This record gives sequence, C-alpha cells and structure tokens, in this order.
Amino acid sequence: MMRRILLFVFLIGCSFNTSAEIGGDYLGAKYVSDPLGEAHAPDTDPLIRFDAFDCTTFVETSLAKGDVNRLNEIRYQGEKTDFIHRNHFIETDWLKNNSNLVRNVSAHYAPTAVRTVTIDKKNWFKVKHNTNTNFVSQTTELEYIPYEHAKSIKVSEPVVVLFVINNPYIHDKIGTDLAIRHMGFLLPGGILRHASRISGKVVDTNFDKYINRIMENQNNLGIMILEIKK
Repeated sequence: MMRRILLFVFLIGCSFNTSAEIGGDYLGAKYVSDPLGEAHAPDTDPLIRFDAFDCTTFVETSLAKGDVNRLNEIRYQGEKTDFIHRNHFIETDWLKNNSNLVRNVSAHYAPTAVRTVTIDKKNWFKVKHNTNTNFVSQTTELEYIPYEHAKSIKVSEPVVVLFVINNPYIHDKIGTDLAIRHMGFLLPGGILRHASRISGKVVDTNFDKYINRIMENQNNLGIMILEIKK
C-alpha cells in the first residue's frame, strides 16, 4: 500500500512540474519580431529555432514541445507549410485551426464581454505583402474578460492568455482590424511567461502588475483564457 501511495504522489508531482514548466527552457531567449518562416521566399526564416522568439512563436514552440512537425501543425492550416496557409491571424486562423489543442474558457474565471472583429485577410496580404489572394473577410466574436475583472485570477495549471485590443487606427496601417495584441502563458502563482518586446527576451512577469500597466491604455480591453487540452 505504501508503495502505491508513493507512486501516486510521484506521478502527481511529475505531472505538475511538467505542466508548470511550459516554456521554461526558453527563458532568457531574445525577442525577435517574426523569427520563423518557411525557409524559402517570401519568408526565408527557419521553420523552427530556439534562440529567439516573438510572443506567438514562443507560445507555439512551447505547445509543440520543440518538435518541428508538431509546430507546423500549429502554425499552418492543413498539410501545406507555406506562407499563404500560415495561421497569420489569431482571431480567425489560429483559434479555429487549433481547436483540438486549446479552447476559450474565459467565462469559467470571471464575467465576460464580447469583442467583434472583422479580419480582411485579402486586403492585408495586398497592403502588407503586395500579394493578391482570394480570401474573403471573416467576422468573429471573441469572448474575453475585461481588465476590471481580470486581476487576481488564479489558475491551477498553465493556460494560454491572449490580450484583447480595439485600436480604431490599425486598419489604416495594415489593411485589416485586429483584436489580439499579445499572447503568453499564465502560470500557477500569478506568473505571466511571455516573449516580451519591452524586456527584449522571454521572461516571467507578475501578471497583475503587467495588467495594471497595460490597462492604462483605453485601447486595451482585457484577456482571453485558453485551456490547453490534454
């Protein structure tokens, strides 16, 4: 009986440590905007790297546990690993195509609101990359927790956290609206683990302090909490 109890405690401890350390191997890696690509034109950056991340590639590589094949499944739609089929937009591409991996559980933690966003991928490709495509605009509703309710949220296991915005000027700059400005992991103990542009590297930050800072900008609305499916 004692051996069974010890084995049970050992397994619980291993499970907790493994989940709590998600992304921990990459702490201190430098921040580089858009560090990954397809290793050929139009984006000649490598399919995977471990020395540099932006916020999205940090989350993706961590979820893939550093496996390039799994990473490609997260970053691309279907089996085509090319620029056109990359999940460029969290709002309409990434969340939908990774529904087997994560799900929005924001309502389980606090009162929520809805951000409606229209992604004009065709116009974005034209404005930002001078590329003609056949994409049609997509409108989606994102359930999120307003910052007034987001402080002191406690999680028992790591979750993906998305930071929601409503910037009225962004469409004129890039050809489409956006609703997600940043992403990372919220860990037990109130720690935000993320690739930080300001810090210039992957860091652990106090989640409430981070929220207190960014909520001063009225364009920053709140957070989405995504459960990582087993």
